Amino acid sequence: MWTSTRLAVAGCYGLTGVLNALWGATLPATDARLDLGPARLGVALLVLGLGALVAMPLAGVLAERFTGRGLLRVVAPLLAASLAGPALAGSAGTLVAATLVFGVLLGMVNVALTVQAVDLERAERRPAMSTLHGVWALGALGGGLVTAAALRAGAGVGLIMVTGAVVAALTAADLGRRLPAPASPTAAGADGQPAPGGRAGLPLVLLLSLIGAAAFLTEGAATDWAGVYTRQVLGVDPATASLTYTMFFAAMTAVRLLGDAVRSRVRAARVVLLAGLTATTGYATVLLAPVTGGAALPVALSGWVLVGAGMALIWPVVSSTVGAAFPGRAKDLSMVTTISYGGGLIGPAVIGGVASGASLPVAMVIPAVLAAVITVIAPRVLAALTTEQPWTARQHGSGAATGRGGPAGERGGTPARR
Repeated sequence: MWTSTRLAVAGCYGLTGVLNALWGATLPATDARLDLGPARLGVALLVLGLGALVAMPLAGVLAERFTGRGLLRVVAPLLAASLAGPALAGSAGTLVAATLVFGVLLGMVNVALTVQAVDLERAERRPAMSTLHGVWALGALGGGLVTAAALRAGAGVGLIMVTGAVVAALTAADLGRRLPAPASPTAAGADGQPAPGGRAGLPLVLLLSLIGAAAFLTEGAATDWAGVYTRQVLGVDPATASLTYTMFFAAMTAVRLLGDAVRSRVRAARVVLLAGLTATTGYATVLLAPVTGGAALPVALSGWVLVGAGMALIWPVVSSTVGAAFPGRAKDLSMVTTISYGGGLIGPAVIGGVASGASLPVAMVIPAVLAAVITVIAPRVLAALTTEQPWTARQHGSGAATGRGGPAGERGGTPARR
């Protein structure tokens, strides 16, 4: 059942996906309008990523002081409005400056969204993170389709981006008023013991950060290089190769929309184990596809589908677990987010460097190994952080404690553990 507060948070995720699509889908047109070329366009993209990474730790401090809702109410409309900057840029230098502002606000919104999602899970005592990421993907898909249709109809890129910025800013302001108040963080961690703090919690936070970075690098290798791999290694035409990205993204979106139902019944550590095994199997299938002869293309496509399905749940589960284990500590959540997104930022460059020095199949061994490492390490880290039961088991247990079907703690019972 979707409550009004869950719809508001999901709306913020979907809107952010739309804004990402408005930026990404208009890049070729912006490149042509300003005659940027690969070098200057690459600088703008690098500035975008660096701005986001620099802003994320600051966002954690602000979210801890003013709550995720308070931060999101301010920065989400500003992010939408800032899209007008690249739209109106008249030179490469102006575009880079406008892109930096967009990147800083995007990084802050990403942290605020994660904090808000954790608050929603704590308030409703049921998983939400995976579905919210699925809604983001739907927003990105829908925004990309609308942008492509508008460009094909002859609308100017500046008009599309400015119109989108205005509409999105007004929508973000309205959604901000509907966001739920943050749930009061308890003193208990995810396993019912005091939440890890100080030196005791830092090693776990760093481990989760590295797992997140490995997940983003592994996922980014698929989104940025799957189509290129299919075209260069298997020798198919570009149109056929583009199916690789579509199938990968479709599998990831579908699994994310179903992921919270899985989280309701399966422990977080087991979810990550199954997800890691699926992604590892997918990468192994992709790497073996060239030796399967005439079946190489369908084998490779099935492998990328498995990669998308497996990687879909790693980051939602990790971020949700961090938020549950460190209630009220947005700085820890922002640290995990920053390092994780950093992995996604450097991933394409790492793959490209190895591919140019050796070969693309050799480079794709890197994400395959990282998927296997996640499979081995992540479940153990999550198990060390929490001894949680599946969500449905906790709800049933708490219902017995309170004499009703709802979560314990709603009417004087013992607060349900997360």
